[in-house]
Amino acid sequence: MYGHGAVPPARSDNNVVTLRVLFAAIGTLCCGMLACVPLFRVAFTRGRKIDWALAWASLPVSIGCFAVVGSLPEGDSRTDIAMATVMLLGVFSSVYFLAVDIRFHQQQRQQFAGYPPQGPTVPSAYGYPQTVTPFSATPVPQPQPPLHQTQMPQPPYTPPQSQTPVPPPPPQRPAPARIDQVRAELDELSDYLRKHDEGGK
Repeated sequence: MYGHGAVPPARSDNNVVTLRVLFAAIGTLCCGMLACVPLFRVAFTRGRKIDWALAWASLPVSIGCFAVVGSLPEGDSRTDIAMATVMLLGVFSSVYFLAVDIRFHQQQRQQFAGYPPQGPTVPSAYGYPQTVTPFSATPVPQPQPPLHQTQMPQPPYTPPQSQTPVPPPPPQRPAPARIDQVRAELDELSDYLRKHDEGGK
């Protein structure tokens, strides 16, 4: 997606902190109604089965608790237990999300801390260097050219000595004598082929 040698753009710390605060607030400030949102974020980030199971299990728990709160009178102790369960679910989902997200980003920083933006280059068969990054596949050995094909050595790059721009030379028109010579050779070739075809018949 990013091409050979290009490292995908990393999120800035401001974006990471903003998303972290937003997802944690959703779980807590909505009184547990949206406790599944931080858990689904964890499931998408890590992709483990236990995270997906927690995220999907939080939905019926919160819906069931709100159904109990809405159907029973306020003085019933079961409404207090259901409301406390929903609130604890929201707090748990926010705390769990923060712990997993912080650990995940720390592991990513440690994993890619030693890599420069562009990795070391590996020579390829076409003369262009391939950049090796942690996201690129392992380089495949390229076939060597046949022996009769020799590669032309490239002259070393020398930076320009003067900074004044040099105007390009005017385009040269082909000499009319060369065109006439090519026409004459083509006429001779067509005469030869015509005689060869007549002689074969």
